[in-house]
Amino acid sequence: MIVVTGSNGFIGSNLIKNLNSLGISNILAVDNHDIEVLQENIKDCQIKECLGIEEFLASIKKREINSSKIKAIFHQGACSDTMEWDAEYLFQNNLLYSKELLEFCVEGSTPLIYASSASVYGSGNKFKEELENESPINLYAYSKYLFDQIVRKHLGSNKSQIVGLRYFNVYGPNEVHKKGMASVAYHLHQQLKNSNQVNLFKGSDKFGDGEQRRDFIHVDDVVNVNLWFMNNPSVSGIFNVGTGKSQTFNEVAKAVIEWNQKGHINYINFPENLKGAYQSFTEADIGALRKAGYDQEFLDVNSGVKKYLDVLSGWPKNEY
Repeated sequence: MIVVTGSNGFIGSNLIKNLNSLGISNILAVDNHDIEVLQENIKDCQIKECLGIEEFLASIKKREINSSKIKAIFHQGACSDTMEWDAEYLFQNNLLYSKELLEFCVEGSTPLIYASSASVYGSGNKFKEELENESPINLYAYSKYLFDQIVRKHLGSNKSQIVGLRYFNVYGPNEVHKKGMASVAYHLHQQLKNSNQVNLFKGSDKFGDGEQRRDFIHVDDVVNVNLWFMNNPSVSGIFNVGTGKSQTFNEVAKAVIEWNQKGHINYINFPENLKGAYQSFTEADIGALRKAGYDQEFLDVNSGVKKYLDVLSGWPKNEY
């Protein structure tokens, strides 16, 4: 059996669809199954069993789930809102939940592959998986950072696989429920549905208008990395998951405009509430991932955005 937490969410649902494409359906899906928009993400998936988050947590605390029957746990379930400031909510969902799961996996020698975040690097310009490069600038990032530190204490001594994946800017199908936290490609596409322009921030942190740079990675590439680790259980560690090449917001906007065959870019003032809590530049150092043995190439913005919008055009329920 394979367990996927956050099963109905963005990356979790894409993981399950890819597992299904490989003929794998013995899956335990863990999420809040009462949320209709999330149910839409996995309605066509083949799943053996569903559990709510609290029910799942209670089961692992009581050791009612047989760890010997689990091939791997993909822990994608967490609060993904980088602007969330409710500390108790964040640490309950992003830290305590993860700690319970880690204890269960360590005790039962169960492989754990979990979602970390590139946000742990803060406003720095070196994105290599080393403690001196990590400086979280908001509570979301700090919650991810703290769990990574707990995991590091187990690496090297644990008998089973533990993998932390620091996702950079992920975009792709099944992200509509993220609303304000959905990708820039998604929001720009929505803007063009209702107008003839897309809005980008004016220059900030020495970058020109729309020239802030991020490492944008398609969700299919993220899923491929997850599955590679599942198939290579001897590899443990914390790894960046990005393309290794930053691209500008202007490039994303131009790809969206080209696909829609209309529109122009409008630059708006940089929001006051984001100053000091915004990453104007990210670029994954993927040296550790390559050294571990992952050799697949990644989609760039042009090909990735086209692939994404081709899917959106055929799935109107993926849009609001």
